[in-house]
Amino acid sequence: MATLTIKNIPEPVVKRLKQQAAAQHRSLNFQVISYLEQMTHSVPLDADALLARARLLRRMPDAVKLTDRVLRALKTVGRP
Repeated sequence: MATLTIKNIPEPVVKRLKQQAAAQHRSLNFQVISYLEQMTHSVPLDADALLARARLLRRMPDAVKLTDRVLRALKTVGRP
């Protein structure tokens, strides 16, 4: 296995890493390796596709008119 040295890590970052490692019952080294593995296996986001999906979700059907009365009714459905 290779060895990697990272210099000049800000103290707050080291502190958070140590806290996260302790919460996972891992060593700091193993925690950092886990994060590196996650990040190198993650799929890059397609910003255009994500924005297109968000715009599609935000579109409302023409027949739906959200008024204060409708919103109040929707919020109280199933409540006593």
